[in-house]
Amino acid sequence: MPFGPVRTELMPGARNAVETCLAVRPEEHVALIADKASAAVAASLAEALRERKAAYTGLLLEDFGPRPMHGAPKPVLDALETADVGILCMNPQPGELGARMAIVQVVERRRIRYAHMVGVTPQIMQMGMRTDYKKVDQLSDRLRERMLRAETLTVKTEAGTSFAAHFSRDLDWVKTSGLISPRYWSNLPAGEVFTTPARVDGTFVCDATAGDYFNGKYGDLQATPMKLTIEGARLTKVECKRKDLEKEFWDYCHTDENSDRIGELAFGTNLGLSEMIGILLQDEKFPGVHIAFGDPYGSQTHADWKSKTHVDVLTRNCDVWIDSDQIIEKGHYQLDHLGLA
Repeated sequence: MPFGPVRTELMPGARNAVETCLAVRPEEHVALIADKASAAVAASLAEALRERKAAYTGLLLEDFGPRPMHGAPKPVLDALETADVGILCMNPQPGELGARMAIVQVVERRRIRYAHMVGVTPQIMQMGMRTDYKKVDQLSDRLRERMLRAETLTVKTEAGTSFAAHFSRDLDWVKTSGLISPRYWSNLPAGEVFTTPARVDGTFVCDATAGDYFNGKYGDLQATPMKLTIEGARLTKVECKRKDLEKEFWDYCHTDENSDRIGELAFGTNLGLSEMIGILLQDEKFPGVHIAFGDPYGSQTHADWKSKTHVDVLTRNCDVWIDSDQIIEKGHYQLDHLGLA
């Protein structure tokens, strides 16, 4: 077994990923890509594929060179060129976003079903990956329908977040609810509805986690939040008691001409989550609204610009209004307002 022994407590989440989210069929071939830090998760996924009687090619990233990777290894890209389904489970390291984007480019070009599990841990497999994704899909559908005709989204928190977002009818709202299709690949665990906003103005206080490698390096920012000032969907100021984080985040968001631009505004729609755990991959699916600076996933949202970077920032206990209708109160969806009570 290329990834080591199987841990039985991870199997319910692994089966949910393979059987429900990816809907892997016995005759299909899966490219299962992992790193050493995610080997336990990969082993459970491999076992779920065996139970499904699906063939798979297991690839360990460290076999193809040192980390951090400066590009996607050719054997990984080659495996995705012939696979029916792809899974990537790994812990991100600084400078590897380009390699991950190269992997996604193959997935999108070939339109194969693909689970992006960057930052996945055994804890996540026992929490977010045990969710009822059919319920997540219902909520995600309803939110997407509402946002396609919305004028303004307002988000506030007691920690100081207060911003308004406006949207373009030319840009799509994308649903990644965990039921993965060839049209849209998805993170797992899943539960997001996102777009590229036309304009965002106000303050965003990141008092939870930040994305890319910041999550692994700095962890949960509840004790030392970052205050981000945004004008016209551009980051104009970063304030944080941790001056090293303040400077590093500012520099990251000025890597290229669009690194400071909000490329993503997203709802977290995973109703199976009851608390944030300090790991971005799962926490960004927690009920609420978050944003990301950098690349807008234009192949999905239809935004016509790009960036080499993409970094999410999360906040806790959101109050959220679609136009004048409050649909999230202190991090809890008002399901009756969405016709789902």
